[in-house]
Amino acid sequence: MKKRYLFPADYMADPSVHVFNGRVYIYPSHDWECENVENDTGDQYVMKDYHVLSTDDVMNGEVKDHGKVLGLEDIAWAGRQLWDCDVAEKDGKYYMYFPMKDKNDVFRQGIAIADNPAGPFIPEPEPIHGSYSIDMAVLKDEDGSYYMYFGGLWGGQLQCYRDNIGIEDPAINNTPDSKNLPHGNQPALPSRVVRLSGDMLQYAEEPKPVLVVDAQGKPLSADDPHRFFEASWVHKYNGKYYFSYSTGDTHMLCYAIGDNPYGPFTYQGVILTPVVGWTTHHSIVEYKGKWYLFHHDSVPSGGKSWLRSLKVCELEYDAEGHIKTIEGMDK
Repeated sequence: MKKRYLFPADYMADPSVHVFNGRVYIYPSHDWECENVENDTGDQYVMKDYHVLSTDDVMNGEVKDHGKVLGLEDIAWAGRQLWDCDVAEKDGKYYMYFPMKDKNDVFRQGIAIADNPAGPFIPEPEPIHGSYSIDMAVLKDEDGSYYMYFGGLWGGQLQCYRDNIGIEDPAINNTPDSKNLPHGNQPALPSRVVRLSGDMLQYAEEPKPVLVVDAQGKPLSADDPHRFFEASWVHKYNGKYYFSYSTGDTHMLCYAIGDNPYGPFTYQGVILTPVVGWTTHHSIVEYKGKWYLFHHDSVPSGGKSWLRSLKVCELEYDAEGHIKTIEGMDK
């Protein structure tokens, strides 16, 4: 299967990808070389700005860098670490949803707005009220509703919350040793989904858990290697909702299928086996009649997990609508 590194000139990761005005726009995080020690809280990921990339030929064409469109210095409540973002369009405006640690080192979700998909993006003065954790992905459904999926464990601080209320200090208790992480056959911690308000600037409801269940309807357990860890994405295929995600420390991209944006989603299989680097983060998009998996790995940096490179390959379904597994390691 043909694979392509999209932007070898710089280290970028976590691609959220959409088709706007007939062109593919890529919204990645931006990795920087740093002196921070690699640890389970993600301190090695010193990301301080966003660029926008675009192309009209995914596998062969030029990838244009539209330059820096938002930086830490632009955001009033900035602490550190601009991690994975996503962008949604409504009524000719483009809304970037981004996670960032505030001045107390707690992840919140911010919004920045642009008049075109290439930015620049102007941030709102405050984060979304009641927001927490990382890895936002926005789905525009056929009825015009917008749903945002989010959440990530360990450094993403999701384990510090229950029912949208903090149960421990996210700035301190965000490691694999957190006492509030489930273990063994206890149900795994789920990601979250929330419908956005009409003005796209707030939650329209309380975030809800996104349950991934087995064929019998039982939630996947904490010791299941295919349970959710981070990097939510949702796309639709043949009228079904495909919820895909990273399993984090078991290093796979997996997917589950549901009948509505809230789930539950029934586990189906592995999209991408482990890559070089600690894990990967992805999006799935149709363009000009073909489906593509955008993700990243750390091959060009020699395996440094905090210096990642964008990658893309074609994605295929079988006759029953199952996604065919892609090998992450180049043979």
